[in-house]
Amino acid sequence: MGYGTVYTNGVIAVKERQLLGEKLLRLASMTAEEALRTLSESGFGAGGGDDPVLAEERALDAFIREYAPTQADRAYFLAPRDFHNLKALYKAEKLGSDPAPMLAPEGMWQMAELEAMLAQKKPPVPDIAEDATGAEIGAAFDRAMYAYLFRACARRGDLKKLLRARVDMTNILTACRVSDMGALDSFYIPGGMLKKEQFEAALSSDAEARESAFSGTPYREFYAACLGAVRPPYTGAERLLESFEEKSYSERRFGLEGREPFLYYVFRRRAEIRNVRVILVSLRAGVPSSEIEKRLAGVK
Repeated sequence: MGYGTVYTNGVIAVKERQLLGEKLLRLASMTAEEALRTLSESGFGAGGGDDPVLAEERALDAFIREYAPTQADRAYFLAPRDFHNLKALYKAEKLGSDPAPMLAPEGMWQMAELEAMLAQKKPPVPDIAEDATGAEIGAAFDRAMYAYLFRACARRGDLKKLLRARVDMTNILTACRVSDMGALDSFYIPGGMLKKEQFEAALSSDAEARESAFSGTPYREFYAACLGAVRPPYTGAERLLESFEEKSYSERRFGLEGREPFLYYVFRRRAEIRNVRVILVSLRAGVPSSEIEKRLAGVK
């Protein structure tokens, strides 16, 4: 941090030329070997060894650490990694297993710092009952993460708006997966804009009430994707959740100001990295290109 927005936006203008753009969809029709070669020729994951996706994630994390305009921006992008890793470390300790396969790249804190937080039960580590189930442990860390992010982003209205939307959509997904309000309460995340009674309608046995639960809210399309799911895990809705931040900036991309080009670039790059991971995994599994395209978030 410390660079002015004019300088940072100049750096971003150069980096935007490295985005894959239309090449992304072409990757889906290649073999895994061809896709890896094309990615390498495009500079994706340069110098990262055998895992270009992980290399690109680390490179983007380094960019965020260096160029984030504010501490709140840095926390918004990196703190979720810490809570993922805290949860992985906690579960591994409970199970007596190796956490390494579950860990993500480091976020705001180093792994040793996270281990010390857990050992001391130091905030932001949540208080968890000894007999908590795996799902309850996950929910506790999710609530702790959002509580931390709302505090860290308290002075950034744009980030708070994104957080509230993410909380609302996550709660809607949860409501679609559980059977009653009691179950929803166990996994509900505070901080969104939706009222509890709207979730009661979503869980109603009355089909009309259920279908109109979120009418008049910004989540009609998202909820429709949930209701239209052929079966769990609601992959269409999950793709909308993954891509909504990028979409919200893309719709006004020609009028972005101040910190906004930084946020938009990171959202775009993260979406691209996620999609490359989906493509490579799918190609290695022999998934047809038409099916791969359906799995990509934010790509038309």
